[in-house]
Amino acid sequence: MCAVFFSIWRSSHQRWHCSVRSMSSAVRKRRALPSAFPVLDQPLKPIHQHVYEANLRNSSACLKKYTEFSEKVRKGGGENAIARHTQRNRKLLVRDRLRLLLDDEDFLELSPFAGLGLPYGDIPSAGCLTGIGRINGLWCVFIANDATVKGGTAYPITVKKQLRAQEIAIQNRLPCVYLVDSGGAFLPLQSEIFPDKNQGGRTFYNEAIMSAMKIPQVSVVCGSCTAGGAYIPTMAEEAVMVHRIGTIFLGGPPLVKAATGEEVTPEDLGGATLHAEVSGCVDHFAWEEKEAFSYTRNIISTLNFQLPEEEEETKKRKAEEEPLYSSEEFLGLAPKDYNYTMDVKLVVSRLTDGSRFQEFKARYGTTLVTGFAKIHGHLVGIVANNGELSYEAALKGSHFVQLCDQRDIPLLFLQNTAPSAALTLDTKQAEINTNRLKAQGSMMSAVACASVPKITVVIGGCHGADSYALCGRAFEPNFLFLWPNARVSVTAPGHASSLLLPDGEQEEEQKKQEEKLDRKLKEESSAFFSSGRLWDDGVILPQDTRKVLRDSLDIIKQQQYQLSTEKARSAVLRI
Repeated sequence: MCAVFFSIWRSSHQRWHCSVRSMSSAVRKRRALPSAFPVLDQPLKPIHQHVYEANLRNSSACLKKYTEFSEKVRKGGGENAIARHTQRNRKLLVRDRLRLLLDDEDFLELSPFAGLGLPYGDIPSAGCLTGIGRINGLWCVFIANDATVKGGTAYPITVKKQLRAQEIAIQNRLPCVYLVDSGGAFLPLQSEIFPDKNQGGRTFYNEAIMSAMKIPQVSVVCGSCTAGGAYIPTMAEEAVMVHRIGTIFLGGPPLVKAATGEEVTPEDLGGATLHAEVSGCVDHFAWEEKEAFSYTRNIISTLNFQLPEEEEETKKRKAEEEPLYSSEEFLGLAPKDYNYTMDVKLVVSRLTDGSRFQEFKARYGTTLVTGFAKIHGHLVGIVANNGELSYEAALKGSHFVQLCDQRDIPLLFLQNTAPSAALTLDTKQAEINTNRLKAQGSMMSAVACASVPKITVVIGGCHGADSYALCGRAFEPNFLFLWPNARVSVTAPGHASSLLLPDGEQEEEQKKQEEKLDRKLKEESSAFFSSGRLWDDGVILPQDTRKVLRDSLDIIKQQQYQLSTEKARSAVLRI
Protein backbone atom coordinates (compact mmCIF):
# COMPACT_ATOMS: atom_id res chain seq x y z
CA MET A 1 0.00 0.00 0.00
CA CYS A 2 2.81 2.41 0.98
CA ALA A 3 4.73 1.53 -2.19
CA VAL A 4 1.65 2.31 -4.36
CA PHE A 5 1.08 5.61 -2.54
CA PHE A 6 4.77 6.58 -2.96
CA SER A 7 4.63 5.69 -6.68
CA ILE A 8 1.53 7.91 -7.21
CA TRP A 9 3.11 10.76 -5.20
CA ARG A 10 6.39 10.58 -7.18
CA SER A 11 4.51 10.53 -10.49
CA SER A 12 2.41 13.60 -9.58
CA HIS A 13 5.53 15.36 -8.17
CA GLN A 14 7.41 14.81 -11.46
CA ARG A 15 4.41 16.07 -13.49
CA TRP A 16 4.26 19.20 -11.27
CA HIS A 17 7.98 19.90 -11.82
CA CYS A 18 7.54 19.32 -15.56
CA SER A 19 4.62 21.78 -15.69
CA VAL A 20 6.62 24.39 -13.75
CA ARG A 21 9.50 24.05 -16.23
CA SER A 22 7.07 24.41 -19.11
CA MET A 23 5.53 27.50 -17.52
CA SER A 24 8.95 29.09 -16.90
CA SER A 25 10.07 28.44 -20.50
CA ALA A 26 6.79 29.90 -21.75
CA VAL A 27 7.31 32.97 -19.58
CA ARG A 28 10.77 33.44 -21.10
CA LYS A 29 9.23 33.52 -24.57
CA ARG A 30 6.61 36.14 -23.71
CA ARG A 31 7.14 39.74 -24.73
CA ALA A 32 7.23 42.63 -22.26
CA LEU A 33 4.18 44.84 -21.83
CA PRO A 34 4.17 47.77 -24.27
CA SER A 35 4.87 51.17 -22.73
CA ALA A 36 4.27 54.71 -23.92
CA PHE A 37 6.01 56.71 -21.22
CA PRO A 38 5.81 60.47 -21.76
CA VAL A 39 8.85 62.24 -23.25
CA LEU A 40 10.84 64.26 -20.75
CA ASP A 41 11.32 67.50 -22.67
CA GLN A 42 14.45 68.97 -21.07
CA PRO A 43 16.53 70.99 -23.57
CA LEU A 44 19.32 73.25 -22.35
CA LYS A 45 18.18 76.87 -22.03
CA PRO A 46 20.09 80.20 -22.04
CA ILE A 47 19.53 80.48 -18.29
CA HIS A 48 21.65 77.32 -17.84
CA GLN A 49 24.65 78.64 -19.80
CA HIS A 50 26.74 80.10 -16.93
CA VAL A 51 26.46 76.96 -14.76
CA TYR A 52 26.82 74.63 -17.74
CA GLU A 53 30.09 76.26 -18.88
CA ALA A 54 31.58 76.23 -15.35
CA ASN A 55 30.74 72.52 -15.05
CA LEU A 56 32.21 71.90 -18.51
CA ARG A 57 35.55 73.47 -17.50
CA ASN A 58 35.64 71.33 -14.35
CA SER A 59 34.79 68.20 -16.37
CA SER A 60 37.71 68.95 -18.74
CA ALA A 61 40.11 69.09 -15.75
CA CYS A 62 38.65 65.82 -14.39
CA LEU A 63 38.95 64.18 -17.82
CA LYS A 64 42.63 65.16 -17.97
CA LYS A 65 43.22 63.44 -14.61
CA TYR A 66 41.19 60.42 -15.74
CA THR A 67 43.37 60.09 -18.88
CA GLU A 68 46.56 60.45 -16.81
CA PHE A 69 45.47 57.70 -14.39
CA SER A 70 44.38 55.43 -17.29
CA GLU A 71 47.79 55.71 -18.94
CA LYS A 72 49.53 54.94 -15.65
CA VAL A 73 47.42 51.83 -15.17
CA ARG A 74 48.01 50.63 -18.76
CA LYS A 75 51.79 50.64 -18.17
CA GLY A 76 51.42 48.08 -15.36
CA GLY A 77 54.75 47.56 -13.56
CA GLY A 78 56.73 49.62 -16.07
CA GLU A 79 58.94 48.92 -19.10
CA ASN A 80 61.59 46.84 -17.29
CA ALA A 81 59.01 44.62 -15.61
CA ILE A 82 57.17 44.12 -18.92
CA ALA A 83 60.43 43.18 -20.71
CA ARG A 84 61.31 40.68 -17.95
CA HIS A 85 57.80 39.19 -18.04
CA THR A 86 57.61 38.76 -21.82
CA GLN A 87 61.24 38.08 -22.81
CA ARG A 88 62.85 36.29 -19.87
CA ASN A 89 59.78 34.51 -18.52
CA ARG A 90 58.16 34.18 -21.98
CA LYS A 91 54.70 34.96 -20.67
CA LEU A 92 51.85 36.94 -22.20
CA LEU A 93 50.80 40.26 -20.71
CA VAL A 94 47.53 40.20 -18.77
CA ARG A 95 45.57 42.19 -21.38
CA ASP A 96 46.85 39.89 -24.15
CA ARG A 97 45.59 36.94 -22.11
CA LEU A 98 42.16 38.55 -21.87
CA ARG A 99 42.10 39.02 -25.68
CA LEU A 100 42.52 35.24 -26.06
CA LEU A 101 39.96 34.43 -23.37
CA LEU A 102 37.10 36.85 -24.11
CA ASP A 103 34.90 37.15 -27.19
CA ASP A 104 35.99 40.78 -27.68
CA GLU A 105 37.66 43.68 -25.88
CA ASP A 106 34.32 45.25 -25.00
CA PHE A 107 34.33 44.16 -21.34
CA LEU A 108 33.31 45.98 -18.17
CA GLU A 109 36.52 46.56 -16.21
CA LEU A 110 36.05 46.98 -12.47
CA SER A 111 37.98 49.51 -10.35
CA PRO A 112 40.91 50.06 -12.76
CA PHE A 113 42.30 52.85 -10.54
CA ALA A 114 42.38 50.71 -7.39
CA GLY A 115 45.81 50.81 -5.73
CA LEU A 116 46.84 54.31 -6.85
CA GLY A 117 47.82 56.88 -4.21
CA LEU A 118 48.03 54.48 -1.25
CA PRO A 119 50.21 55.04 1.85
CA TYR A 120 52.46 52.12 0.83
CA GLY A 121 52.88 53.42 -2.75
CA ASP A 122 51.21 53.03 -6.13
CA ILE A 123 50.06 49.49 -7.02
CA PRO A 124 48.62 49.94 -10.56
CA SER A 125 45.23 48.21 -10.85
CA ALA A 126 45.97 46.74 -7.38
CA GLY A 127 48.19 44.18 -9.14
CA CYS A 128 45.26 42.39 -10.79
CA LEU A 129 42.65 43.10 -13.45
CA THR A 130 39.06 42.27 -12.60
CA GLY A 131 35.98 42.72 -14.71
CA ILE A 132 33.11 41.06 -16.52
CA GLY A 133 33.36 39.99 -20.16
CA ARG A 134 31.70 37.57 -22.54
CA ILE A 135 33.07 34.07 -23.16
CA ASN A 136 31.07 32.22 -25.83
CA GLY A 137 28.35 34.82 -25.34
CA LEU A 138 28.17 34.25 -21.56
CA TRP A 139 29.02 37.05 -19.13
CA CYS A 140 31.79 35.85 -16.76
CA VAL A 141 33.75 37.53 -13.99
CA PHE A 142 37.52 37.35 -14.48
CA ILE A 143 40.24 37.85 -11.87
CA ALA A 144 43.63 38.11 -13.60
CA ASN A 145 46.91 38.69 -11.77
CA ASP A 146 49.32 41.14 -13.40
CA ALA A 147 52.80 39.77 -12.63
CA THR A 148 54.48 42.89 -14.04
CA VAL A 149 53.26 44.76 -10.92
CA LYS A 150 55.58 43.88 -8.02
CA GLY A 151 56.10 40.39 -9.45
CA GLY A 152 52.46 39.46 -8.86
CA THR A 153 52.79 40.00 -5.11
CA ALA A 154 49.46 40.40 -3.29
CA TYR A 155 49.01 43.62 -1.28
CA PRO A 156 46.02 44.36 1.00
CA ILE A 157 44.34 46.27 -1.87
CA THR A 158 44.90 43.23 -4.17
CA VAL A 159 43.00 40.99 -1.76
CA LYS A 160 40.23 43.58 -1.40
CA LYS A 161 39.84 43.82 -5.17
CA GLN A 162 39.71 40.03 -5.62
CA LEU A 163 37.09 39.71 -2.87
CA ARG A 164 34.93 42.42 -4.47
CA ALA A 165 35.05 40.57 -7.81
CA GLN A 166 33.95 37.34 -6.07
CA GLU A 167 31.19 39.25 -4.28
CA ILE A 168 29.89 40.50 -7.66
CA ALA A 169 30.02 36.94 -9.00
CA ILE A 170 27.99 35.70 -6.00
CA GLN A 171 25.47 38.56 -6.06
CA ASN A 172 24.81 38.20 -9.80
CA ARG A 173 25.42 34.42 -10.09
CA LEU A 174 28.17 34.86 -12.68
CA PRO A 175 30.71 32.17 -13.67
CA CYS A 176 34.20 33.11 -12.47
CA VAL A 177 37.54 32.59 -14.24
CA TYR A 178 40.81 33.00 -12.34
CA LEU A 179 44.01 33.71 -14.33
CA VAL A 180 46.59 32.92 -11.66
CA ASP A 181 50.12 34.35 -11.84
CA SER A 182 50.87 35.27 -8.24
CA GLY A 183 53.92 35.50 -6.02
CA GLY A 184 51.98 35.24 -2.76
CA ALA A 185 51.45 37.84 -0.03
CA PHE A 186 53.62 40.93 0.50
CA LEU A 187 55.07 39.87 3.85
CA PRO A 188 55.86 43.33 5.33
CA LEU A 189 52.09 43.99 5.26
CA GLN A 190 51.03 40.47 6.31
CA SER A 191 49.00 41.81 9.27
CA GLU A 192 46.69 43.54 6.79
CA ILE A 193 46.47 40.52 4.45
CA PHE A 194 46.26 37.35 6.52
CA PRO A 195 44.34 37.31 9.81
CA ASP A 196 40.94 39.01 9.55
CA LYS A 197 37.57 37.84 8.23
CA ASN A 198 37.59 39.85 4.99
CA GLN A 199 41.25 39.27 4.17
CA GLY A 200 43.26 36.56 2.38
CA GLY A 201 41.46 33.45 3.63
CA ARG A 202 38.08 34.81 2.54
CA THR A 203 39.03 34.14 -1.10
CA PHE A 204 39.03 30.38 -0.45
CA TYR A 205 35.88 30.53 1.68
CA ASN A 206 34.13 32.33 -1.21
CA GLU A 207 35.32 29.66 -3.66
CA ALA A 208 33.71 26.95 -1.55
CA ILE A 209 30.47 28.90 -1.10
CA MET A 210 30.25 29.71 -4.82
CA SER A 211 30.70 26.07 -5.70
CA ALA A 212 27.93 25.09 -3.27
CA MET A 213 25.71 27.75 -4.92
CA LYS A 214 26.40 26.12 -8.32
CA ILE A 215 28.29 29.17 -9.56
CA PRO A 216 30.91 27.71 -11.96
CA GLN A 217 34.61 28.49 -11.40
CA VAL A 218 37.53 27.78 -13.71
CA SER A 219 41.19 28.44 -12.97
CA VAL A 220 44.04 28.92 -15.46
CA VAL A 221 47.53 28.56 -13.99
CA CYS A 222 49.66 30.69 -16.30
CA GLY A 223 52.44 31.59 -13.86
CA SER A 224 53.55 31.09 -10.30
CA CYS A 225 51.04 29.78 -7.76
CA THR A 226 52.89 29.98 -4.46
CA ALA A 227 51.77 29.63 -0.84
CA GLY A 228 48.10 30.69 -0.41
CA GLY A 229 47.77 31.23 -4.16
CA ALA A 230 48.09 27.46 -4.63
CA TYR A 231 44.60 26.91 -3.22
CA ILE A 232 42.85 28.95 -5.93
CA PRO A 233 43.27 26.37 -8.75
CA THR A 234 42.84 23.37 -6.45
CA MET A 235 39.50 24.68 -5.13
CA ALA A 236 38.14 25.67 -8.58
CA GLU A 237 35.85 23.16 -10.32
CA GLU A 238 38.16 22.80 -13.32
CA ALA A 239 41.79 23.86 -13.68
CA VAL A 240 44.01 24.34 -16.71
CA MET A 241 47.81 24.57 -16.40
CA VAL A 242 50.45 25.75 -18.87
CA HIS A 243 53.64 23.73 -19.39
CA ARG A 244 56.91 25.28 -18.12
CA ILE A 245 55.44 28.64 -17.05
CA GLY A 246 52.79 27.41 -14.59
CA THR A 247 53.78 26.12 -11.14
CA ILE A 248 51.82 25.18 -8.01
CA PHE A 249 53.52 24.65 -4.66
CA LEU A 250 53.24 25.86 -1.07
CA GLY A 251 57.00 26.44 -0.78
CA GLY A 252 59.31 26.91 -3.78
CA PRO A 253 62.76 25.42 -4.54
CA PRO A 254 64.66 27.84 -2.20
CA LEU A 255 62.49 26.69 0.74
CA VAL A 256 63.04 23.02 -0.15
CA LYS A 257 66.80 23.56 -0.21
CA ALA A 258 66.77 25.42 3.10
CA ALA A 259 64.69 22.70 4.75
CA THR A 260 66.22 19.52 3.25
CA GLY A 261 69.36 20.58 1.38
CA GLU A 262 67.87 19.10 -1.80
CA GLU A 263 68.05 21.06 -5.06
CA VAL A 264 64.98 20.78 -7.26
CA THR A 265 63.67 22.69 -10.28
CA PRO A 266 60.31 24.52 -10.17
CA GLU A 267 59.03 22.25 -12.95
CA ASP A 268 59.91 19.04 -11.05
CA LEU A 269 58.53 20.43 -7.78
CA GLY A 270 55.19 21.72 -9.05
CA GLY A 271 55.02 21.99 -12.85
CA ALA A 272 52.16 21.16 -15.19
CA THR A 273 53.44 17.63 -15.96
CA LEU A 274 53.57 16.72 -12.26
CA HIS A 275 50.10 18.09 -11.46
CA ALA A 276 48.42 16.70 -14.60
CA GLU A 277 49.99 13.20 -14.38
CA VAL A 278 50.88 12.58 -10.72
CA SER A 279 48.99 14.77 -8.21
CA GLY A 280 45.81 15.29 -10.29
CA CYS A 281 45.55 18.89 -9.06
CA VAL A 282 44.79 20.11 -12.58
CA ASP A 283 42.39 18.74 -15.16
CA HIS A 284 43.85 20.05 -18.43
CA PHE A 285 47.49 20.21 -19.56
CA ALA A 286 48.33 22.95 -22.10
CA TRP A 287 51.60 23.22 -23.99
CA GLU A 288 51.24 27.00 -24.38
CA GLU A 289 49.02 29.83 -23.14
CA LYS A 290 46.99 30.04 -26.35
CA GLU A 291 45.99 26.39 -25.94
CA ALA A 292 45.12 26.99 -22.27
CA PHE A 293 42.64 29.73 -23.13
CA SER A 294 41.15 27.57 -25.87
CA TYR A 295 40.55 24.86 -23.23
CA THR A 296 39.00 27.48 -20.92
CA ARG A 297 36.57 28.70 -23.60
CA ASN A 298 35.56 25.09 -24.25
CA ILE A 299 34.97 24.52 -20.52
CA ILE A 300 32.69 27.58 -20.38
CA SER A 301 30.70 26.17 -23.32
CA THR A 302 29.78 23.15 -21.14
CA LEU A 303 28.01 25.29 -18.52
CA ASN A 304 24.28 24.80 -18.13
CA PHE A 305 22.99 28.16 -19.45
CA GLN A 306 20.33 28.70 -22.09
CA LEU A 307 20.85 32.16 -23.60
CA PRO A 308 18.27 33.99 -25.74
CA GLU A 309 18.45 33.51 -29.49
CA GLU A 310 20.70 36.00 -31.34
CA GLU A 311 17.78 37.03 -33.57
CA GLU A 312 15.71 37.90 -30.49
CA GLU A 313 18.55 40.03 -29.07
CA THR A 314 19.11 41.80 -32.41
CA LYS A 315 15.39 42.55 -32.69
CA LYS A 316 15.39 43.93 -29.15
CA ARG A 317 18.37 46.21 -29.82
CA LYS A 318 16.78 47.56 -33.01
CA ALA A 319 13.61 48.43 -31.10
CA GLU A 320 15.55 50.55 -28.59
CA GLU A 321 15.27 54.32 -28.85
CA GLU A 322 18.25 56.62 -28.36
CA PRO A 323 17.77 59.63 -26.04
CA LEU A 324 16.68 62.84 -27.76
CA TYR A 325 19.73 64.67 -26.41
CA SER A 326 23.47 64.02 -26.77
CA SER A 327 25.31 62.15 -24.01
CA GLU A 328 28.20 64.62 -24.46
CA GLU A 329 26.00 67.17 -22.65
CA PHE A 330 26.55 65.18 -19.43
CA LEU A 331 29.94 66.92 -19.19
CA GLY A 332 28.20 70.25 -18.58
CA LEU A 333 25.61 68.69 -16.27
CA ALA A 334 28.18 67.01 -13.98
CA PRO A 335 28.19 69.50 -11.07
CA LYS A 336 31.44 71.22 -10.15
CA ASP A 337 30.01 71.33 -6.63
CA TYR A 338 26.55 71.37 -5.05
CA ASN A 339 26.00 75.05 -5.88
CA TYR A 340 26.40 74.21 -9.59
CA THR A 341 23.75 71.49 -9.58
CA MET A 342 21.10 71.64 -12.32
CA ASP A 343 17.70 69.91 -12.40
CA VAL A 344 18.36 66.16 -12.31
CA LYS A 345 15.66 65.64 -14.97
CA LEU A 346 18.21 67.06 -17.44
CA VAL A 347 20.39 64.03 -16.61
CA VAL A 348 17.48 61.55 -16.72
CA SER A 349 16.33 62.80 -20.15
CA ARG A 350 19.81 62.10 -21.59
CA LEU A 351 19.96 58.63 -20.04
CA THR A 352 16.67 56.89 -20.85
CA ASP A 353 15.39 55.34 -24.09
CA GLY A 354 13.72 58.04 -26.18
CA SER A 355 14.13 60.44 -23.20
CA ARG A 356 10.91 58.85 -21.88
CA PHE A 357 10.12 58.86 -18.15
CA GLN A 358 6.98 57.93 -16.22
CA GLU A 359 7.31 60.06 -13.08
CA PHE A 360 5.91 58.83 -9.74
CA LYS A 361 4.46 61.37 -7.23
CA ALA A 362 5.66 64.26 -9.42
CA ARG A 363 4.11 66.95 -7.20
CA TYR A 364 5.10 65.53 -3.81
CA GLY A 365 8.57 65.61 -2.21
CA THR A 366 10.03 67.29 -5.29
CA THR A 367 13.62 67.21 -3.97
CA LEU A 368 13.64 63.52 -4.91
CA VAL A 369 12.72 62.45 -8.45
CA THR A 370 11.28 58.95 -8.79
CA GLY A 371 9.77 57.12 -11.75
CA PHE A 372 10.00 54.39 -14.37
CA ALA A 373 12.02 54.36 -17.59
CA LYS A 374 13.79 52.00 -19.96
CA ILE A 375 17.53 51.88 -20.55
CA HIS A 376 18.46 49.82 -23.61
CA GLY A 377 15.13 48.04 -23.29
CA HIS A 378 15.52 47.22 -19.56
CA LEU A 379 12.72 48.54 -17.35
CA VAL A 380 14.17 50.32 -14.29
CA GLY A 381 12.94 52.39 -11.37
CA ILE A 382 14.95 55.62 -11.06
CA VAL A 383 15.56 57.38 -7.72
CA ALA A 384 17.47 60.66 -8.13
CA ASN A 385 18.43 63.49 -5.78
CA ASN A 386 17.09 66.89 -6.82
CA GLY A 387 17.89 68.79 -3.63
CA GLU A 388 17.96 68.00 0.10
CA LEU A 389 16.30 64.74 1.13
CA SER A 390 13.34 66.27 2.98
CA TYR A 391 10.74 64.48 5.12
CA GLU A 392 8.29 64.29 2.18
CA ALA A 393 11.02 63.21 -0.26
CA ALA A 394 12.16 60.37 2.02
CA LEU A 395 8.55 59.10 2.44
CA LYS A 396 8.13 59.21 -1.33
CA GLY A 397 11.45 57.35 -1.78
CA SER A 398 10.37 54.62 0.67
CA HIS A 399 7.08 54.16 -1.16
CA PHE A 400 8.72 53.98 -4.59
CA VAL A 401 11.51 51.57 -3.54
CA GLN A 402 8.93 49.19 -2.01
CA LEU A 403 6.82 49.47 -5.17
CA CYS A 404 9.78 48.44 -7.36
CA ASP A 405 10.58 45.59 -4.95
CA GLN A 406 6.96 44.42 -5.17
CA ARG A 407 7.14 44.40 -9.00
CA ASP A 408 10.69 42.98 -9.26
CA ILE A 409 11.97 46.05 -11.10
CA PRO A 410 15.72 46.89 -10.75
CA LEU A 411 16.51 50.21 -9.08
CA LEU A 412 18.87 52.88 -10.42
CA PHE A 413 20.03 55.53 -7.93
CA LEU A 414 21.47 58.81 -9.23
CA GLN A 415 23.20 60.27 -6.22
CA ASN A 416 23.99 63.95 -5.60
CA THR A 417 23.32 64.54 -1.92
CA ALA A 418 23.33 67.78 0.09
CA PRO A 419 26.86 68.83 1.18
CA SER A 420 26.12 68.73 4.93
CA ALA A 421 23.40 67.86 7.42
CA ALA A 422 20.72 70.49 8.17
CA LEU A 423 21.54 72.60 11.25
CA THR A 424 19.22 72.74 14.26
CA LEU A 425 19.01 76.40 15.36
CA ASP A 426 15.55 76.55 16.99
CA THR A 427 12.71 74.36 18.30
CA LYS A 428 10.75 74.41 15.03
CA GLN A 429 13.81 73.34 13.03
CA ALA A 430 14.48 70.60 15.59
CA GLU A 431 10.98 69.20 15.00
CA ILE A 432 11.44 69.31 11.20
CA ASN A 433 14.82 67.57 11.46
CA THR A 434 13.40 64.89 13.81
CA ASN A 435 10.61 64.05 11.34
CA ARG A 436 13.11 64.05 8.49
CA LEU A 437 15.36 61.68 10.45
CA LYS A 438 12.51 59.20 10.97
CA ALA A 439 11.49 59.32 7.30
CA GLN A 440 15.10 58.88 6.15
CA GLY A 441 15.41 55.89 8.49
CA SER A 442 12.32 54.36 6.82
CA MET A 443 13.83 54.91 3.38
CA MET A 444 17.11 53.31 4.48
CA SER A 445 15.17 50.27 5.71
CA ALA A 446 13.27 50.06 2.41
CA VAL A 447 16.51 50.24 0.39
CA ALA A 448 18.35 47.75 2.62
CA CYS A 449 15.50 45.21 2.51
CA ALA A 450 14.68 45.54 -1.22
CA SER A 451 15.61 42.24 -2.86
CA VAL A 452 15.76 43.63 -6.41
CA PRO A 453 19.07 44.48 -8.13
CA LYS A 454 20.38 47.97 -7.35
CA ILE A 455 22.83 50.13 -9.31
CA THR A 456 24.16 53.43 -7.95
CA VAL A 457 25.84 56.17 -9.97
CA VAL A 458 27.29 59.09 -7.99
CA ILE A 459 26.86 62.05 -10.35
CA GLY A 460 27.80 64.70 -7.77
CA GLY A 461 28.15 64.53 -4.01
CA CYS A 462 27.99 61.43 -1.82
CA HIS A 463 27.81 62.90 1.69
CA GLY A 464 26.33 62.02 5.07
CA ALA A 465 23.28 59.91 5.87
CA ASP A 466 21.47 60.96 2.66
CA SER A 467 23.97 58.82 0.72
CA TYR A 468 22.87 55.71 2.66
CA ALA A 469 19.22 56.30 1.72
CA LEU A 470 20.36 56.56 -1.92
CA CYS A 471 22.05 53.13 -1.71
CA GLY A 472 25.66 53.98 -0.90
CA ARG A 473 28.40 51.37 -0.70
CA ALA A 474 27.34 50.14 2.76
CA PHE A 475 23.90 49.18 1.35
CA GLU A 476 25.42 46.67 -1.10
CA PRO A 477 24.30 47.82 -4.54
CA ASN A 478 25.11 45.30 -7.29
CA PHE A 479 27.30 48.00 -8.86
CA LEU A 480 28.39 51.47 -7.75
CA PHE A 481 30.12 53.87 -10.17
CA LEU A 482 31.39 57.44 -9.84
CA TRP A 483 31.60 60.27 -12.33
CA PRO A 484 35.08 61.90 -12.27
CA ASN A 485 33.65 65.06 -10.65
CA ALA A 486 32.07 63.09 -7.76
CA ARG A 487 32.94 63.78 -4.12
CA VAL A 488 32.72 61.10 -1.39
CA SER A 489 33.03 62.23 2.25
CA VAL A 490 31.03 62.63 5.47
CA THR A 491 30.57 66.30 4.58
CA ALA A 492 31.60 68.27 1.49
CA PRO A 493 34.79 70.38 1.29
CA GLY A 494 34.02 73.91 2.47
CA HIS A 495 31.49 72.67 5.02
CA ALA A 496 33.86 71.54 7.77
CA SER A 497 32.24 74.02 10.17
CA SER A 498 29.18 71.72 10.36
CA LEU A 499 31.40 69.10 12.05
CA LEU A 500 32.90 71.44 14.67
CA LEU A 501 31.25 72.88 17.79
CA PRO A 502 31.21 76.71 17.81
CA ASP A 503 33.67 78.21 20.29
CA GLY A 504 33.49 82.00 20.60
CA GLU A 505 36.54 82.19 22.88
CA GLN A 506 38.98 80.51 20.49
CA GLU A 507 37.62 81.74 17.18
CA GLU A 508 41.02 82.07 15.48
CA GLU A 509 42.12 78.57 16.52
CA GLN A 510 38.82 77.12 15.31
CA LYS A 511 39.21 78.86 11.94
CA LYS A 512 42.65 77.23 11.49
CA GLN A 513 41.19 73.85 12.41
CA GLU A 514 38.37 74.39 9.91
CA GLU A 515 40.80 75.27 7.10
CA LYS A 516 42.93 72.21 7.88
CA LEU A 517 39.89 69.93 7.85
CA ASP A 518 38.62 71.48 4.60
CA ARG A 519 41.98 70.82 2.91
CA LYS A 520 41.83 67.21 4.09
CA LEU A 521 38.25 66.83 2.88
CA LYS A 522 39.15 68.28 -0.53
CA GLU A 523 41.99 65.78 -0.96
CA GLU A 524 40.18 62.72 0.44
CA SER A 525 36.77 63.27 -1.16
CA SER A 526 38.05 63.10 -4.76
CA ALA A 527 36.58 60.36 -6.97
CA PHE A 528 40.12 59.15 -7.71
CA PHE A 529 41.00 58.95 -3.99
CA SER A 530 37.83 56.88 -3.47
CA SER A 531 38.50 54.56 -6.39
CA GLY A 532 42.13 54.08 -5.36
CA ARG A 533 40.84 52.59 -2.10
CA LEU A 534 38.11 50.54 -3.80
CA TRP A 535 35.14 52.33 -2.25
CA ASP A 536 33.37 51.90 -5.61
CA ASP A 537 33.44 49.75 -8.75
CA GLY A 538 35.18 52.34 -10.88
CA VAL A 539 35.22 55.90 -12.17
CA ILE A 540 33.29 56.10 -15.45
CA LEU A 541 33.10 58.92 -18.00
CA PRO A 542 29.69 60.63 -17.89
CA GLN A 543 29.16 60.13 -21.64
CA ASP A 544 29.69 56.34 -21.17
CA THR A 545 27.06 56.03 -18.42
CA ARG A 546 24.31 54.66 -20.66
CA LYS A 547 26.60 51.94 -22.06
CA VAL A 548 27.88 50.96 -18.60
CA LEU A 549 24.28 50.72 -17.33
CA ARG A 550 23.31 48.60 -20.35
CA ASP A 551 26.14 46.15 -19.62
CA SER A 552 25.33 46.11 -15.89
CA LEU A 553 21.64 45.37 -16.53
CA ASP A 554 22.50 42.68 -19.11
CA ILE A 555 24.87 41.09 -16.58
CA ILE A 556 22.29 41.16 -13.79
CA LYS A 557 19.63 39.64 -16.06
CA GLN A 558 21.81 36.71 -17.16
CA GLN A 559 21.25 34.67 -13.98
CA GLN A 560 17.70 33.85 -15.10
CA TYR A 561 19.18 31.89 -18.03
CA GLN A 562 21.05 29.41 -15.79
CA LEU A 563 19.28 26.06 -15.56
CA SER A 564 19.03 23.94 -12.38
CA THR A 565 19.92 26.58 -9.78
CA GLU A 566 17.36 25.62 -7.12
CA LYS A 567 19.17 22.88 -5.24
CA ALA A 568 22.23 23.89 -3.21
CA ARG A 569 24.88 21.18 -3.13
CA SER A 570 28.10 20.64 -1.23
CA ALA A 571 31.31 22.01 -2.72
CA VAL A 572 33.16 20.03 -5.38
CA LEU A 573 35.97 18.29 -3.53
CA ARG A 574 39.14 16.94 -5.13
CA ILE A 575 40.59 13.52 -4.32
